[in-house]
Amino acid sequence: MSERTLPEATFARTVLGSGPGLAVAHGAGSSVAGTYGPILEGLAARHTVVGIDYPGSGETPRSTKPLSLDGLADQLVAAAVAEGLETFALSGYSLGGPVAIRAAARHPERVTALVLTATFPHRDSRLALALPIWRKLAESGDRELLAEYLTMMALGADALEAMPSEQIQQALAFTAASVADGTPEHAELAPRVDVRNDLPRIKAPTLVISTTQDWFTSTRLHHQLADTIPGAQLVEIPTGHLPMVERPEEWQKLITDFLDKHSA
Repeated sequence: MSERTLPEATFARTVLGSGPGLAVAHGAGSSVAGTYGPILEGLAARHTVVGIDYPGSGETPRSTKPLSLDGLADQLVAAAVAEGLETFALSGYSLGGPVAIRAAARHPERVTALVLTATFPHRDSRLALALPIWRKLAESGDRELLAEYLTMMALGADALEAMPSEQIQQALAFTAASVADGTPEHAELAPRVDVRNDLPRIKAPTLVISTTQDWFTSTRLHHQLADTIPGAQLVEIPTGHLPMVERPEEWQKLITDFLDKHSA
């Protein structure tokens, strides 16, 4: 069906649920379970959900060479097709946003809808500063320091201030323990991402979910996506970079309500 030849689907993948297809692309330094875990069952109640773990995440072996956006996008589509989904919606979070955008641009005949959360079309000045720090900390092996940086950057001000000290320490310990081995490669790819030329070519109905307290991906970038993708809608959720932690039920509802209108 696709005009492009797909590679063999070799990445570890999660498959759950039944109904119209939904392929999900996770964030850097995470995995399908780490990004979508709190809402996976909710998504799978209405959809056949397929997600890949990038190299160095989940059960996918770490890559020995730099990652490519085209490679991740084609692996995501190949996994969905391998699970019998000829057409499907795409949901991309953070680094998964450009992955989903590139997949939609390269395989437009397969994509029924697109949902982009806390994401970016290219590196702005904030990301140019934040991502190399993240990569260096990941490469250092100091997971505790990396967890402190990520917790400071990723949680919204409201959520962080509402957490007692004991809970913050628990969050730090959890973050340190869950850092993906492939984080350095993910953080190396992110600054190279630039999907601005793809945006006007997106044909699928698109929802951009803007995380309004986000210190990683700014609302300026979210609006740039919504303003450039033809017909895209933008909605706001008052969280930092982690809606799955701060407001999972609200995040899930935004996704499923949109997909109910547009999934085949």
